[in-house]
Amino acid sequence: MDAKKRKRLEKAGWSVGDAADFLNLAPEEAALVEMRVALSRSLKSRRLAAGLTQTTLAKQLGSSQSRVAKLEAADPSVSLELLIRALLAVGASRKDVASALSQRVA
Repeated sequence: MDAKKRKRLEKAGWSVGDAADFLNLAPEEAALVEMRVALSRSLKSRRLAAGLTQTTLAKQLGSSQSRVAKLEAADPSVSLELLIRALLAVGASRKDVASALSQRVA
């Protein structure tokens, strides 16, 4: 949000913040959520680029299509280990995973 819009909203009495403020997340919790979202976005992008369906990827992982959907939705019930394993299964390298982790989530 640009500064002009933020100032206008605050002047009108609105409180402006981000999801971490709204959910009252500690900095480390917010960082973990951002990491999970960044990895999930990378997974979906790589899966689509590889021409794989969620079902095909699920079979490679020994999992289910619904689990892959949860991976791509950054569902907190899915472990980071499975998320990283899925990225490696679609051809990501360690460097690619690190790069995804370094992306800021908007």
